[in-house]
Amino acid sequence: MERDCQPELWSCVVRAEQRPPWNHNIHYHRLVLDAVPDHARSALDVGAGNGLLAADLRQKVSDVVGIDRDEAVLGAARQGRDDIDWILGDFMSYPFARTFDVVASVATLHHLPDMLAALRRVAELTTPGGVLVVVGLARSTRPRDFALDVVGVVQHRWLSWRRGYWEHSAPTAWPPAHSYSEVRQCATERLPGAQWKQLPLFRYALIWRKPR
Repeated sequence: MERDCQPELWSCVVRAEQRPPWNHNIHYHRLVLDAVPDHARSALDVGAGNGLLAADLRQKVSDVVGIDRDEAVLGAARQGRDDIDWILGDFMSYPFARTFDVVASVATLHHLPDMLAALRRVAELTTPGGVLVVVGLARSTRPRDFALDVVGVVQHRWLSWRRGYWEHSAPTAWPPAHSYSEVRQCATERLPGAQWKQLPLFRYALIWRKPR
């Protein structure tokens, strides 16, 4: 692009072009990062997709693994990020032979039909004393759900206007297999003591610290 505007306007254009990508999933990366314990040295990004969460986790811990079963999207994530261990595979069955201080999953578990099995698996992969953080999608069924959906629509329009909306290339699954109530019930059963919060932008957060 040619520089054909005033210097102060040009600087605004440059800043706009360099602004980081934003979408509903990226919006909640900070929630994941804030839950990382000070002692954490390893992290697993379940359903790494384009690799943006794994890259953010790499700023907090030195040993980061990203796993995804989509070869094309994982190949794109690998480019320029040889400081992360990328695995092509299904986290439900992949033989990691280790656990992780942080297990994070953003917009992945709703792809699976068996939520209880998925939560059991990510709990198994979490080191005692470590943390599991799930930011997920679920189906609205109650008045509270639909009210938050309305808030989410307003928030989406405002933030998309301010930041632009970056569309990821990872596969999507809609509608989610489980309702918010069903996911919370599964978490209560599999992850006693987990913190649960329903969020705008059509998401929920689940944080569980595994007993030592």
